[in-house]
Amino acid sequence: MADLECPTVMNKLITFLSSLLQRVAESNDLNPRFHPQKISAFHGLTRPTISIQSYLERIFKYANCSPSCYVVAYVYLDRFTQQQPALSINSFNVHRLLITGVMVAAKFMDDLYYNNAYYAKVGGISTTEMNFLEVDFLFGLGFQLNVNPTTFHTYCSYLQREMLLLQPPLDHHHLITSPSSSSSSSSSYKSSISSKLLYEDDHQQQEVAAV
Repeated sequence: MADLECPTVMNKLITFLSSLLQRVAESNDLNPRFHPQKISAFHGLTRPTISIQSYLERIFKYANCSPSCYVVAYVYLDRFTQQQPALSINSFNVHRLLITGVMVAAKFMDDLYYNNAYYAKVGGISTTEMNFLEVDFLFGLGFQLNVNPTTFHTYCSYLQREMLLLQPPLDHHHLITSPSSSSSSSSSYKSSISSKLLYEDDHQQQEVAAV
């Protein structure tokens, strides 16, 4: 997936990742596996009203991180589910896992990135909660943040293949069968995006606030 910089490719990737995560979350909602699912800091009291796709599109619109961050965030989510087998992705935690995964990926991959307070605003949570989620996510990953080129291209190939097939896998726990793993935007553009965030339409703001 060498053309991640192409807007069309990224739009398809966002749509596919949203669909995949939706299927995984719904599957885990119906099939809580053979042991009780762990209630974590990522678990909301209710299901957010904003859809996974709308939420990921919002992150994509405002995070302004490099396209590769979304692949890396996907790698992180897969690692997280493997490191934390009692914490399956479901409708109650997927939104918080997404915003945290993208933020951590941006910090690791990009030279320029927004701070936790900004990501908290994008994600509809408090800065304090965003800070806690970041720490929990890092410990959940065992601080295994490095994604080498081989792993990155393996995941890209998987995503590209599945996007062509338009048939995401229905694994009830792991996002994929684990493989054996840009440019940053200018500060001025980030500033303009940040100001636009303040004027997001009221309907979506209410949905995000319910995360």
